[in-house]
Amino acid sequence: MNSTWNLIFFGVYPYLAGTVFLVGSILRYEFDQAGWSTYSTQLLASRRYMMWASNLWHIGILLVFLGHFAGMLTPVFEWMHVPVVMHQWIAFTAGTTFGVIAMIGGLMLLLRRYVNPAVRAAGRFSDLFILVWLLVTLGLGLGTQAITLPDLLHGNVANMDIFRAYLEGLATFRPHPELLMKIPIVFKVHMLFGMTVFLLFPFTRLVHIWTVPLNYLVRRYEVVRARRTA
Repeated sequence: MNSTWNLIFFGVYPYLAGTVFLVGSILRYEFDQAGWSTYSTQLLASRRYMMWASNLWHIGILLVFLGHFAGMLTPVFEWMHVPVVMHQWIAFTAGTTFGVIAMIGGLMLLLRRYVNPAVRAAGRFSDLFILVWLLVTLGLGLGTQAITLPDLLHGNVANMDIFRAYLEGLATFRPHPELLMKIPIVFKVHMLFGMTVFLLFPFTRLVHIWTVPLNYLVRRYEVVRARRTA
């Protein structure tokens, strides 16, 4: 990849995707609240199957995302005085574990969309597309671990240092796309797929993440009484 394309993909595209992510989400909320939904088809499948598929997918993918955020964009490990190599081992172990969990759950959800006629009929193209896109992104992320592991075994954390410096530059609006010129191509493709998730976000069911009902965790129990009959 020459320097011009590298600048476009890793210097310009992240901000384009981020702008569409934020502005698109706001516009979607303002003008399409009727479509602000998960469009769940859970009732159309086996309850037990969906419990496993949905829980594995959501737990795995959320922890993978939080791991990326905490590990790359916060100094939490530095505050805890964790050595850099140990930090990378933690990231590798957690990323692989939760990535595999999410992949199993995601493939179960994808299989359900293909083999269950009712789910297939009730689903939308965007639902299937974003699920496949997320699974490919996840698969590419797991693929990077095949490069990370040999490096770790030799105590080499150069790639992690590059990614952290690059992402910190993006976050502070001082991008340095040239840092990524020599990293393996699978990392670059994974990053492009990941950034495109943010670009696609406002146009898919993913918008329901903004209104996840976290108050369920702290609200008081509702009292339900049966109606007495004379």
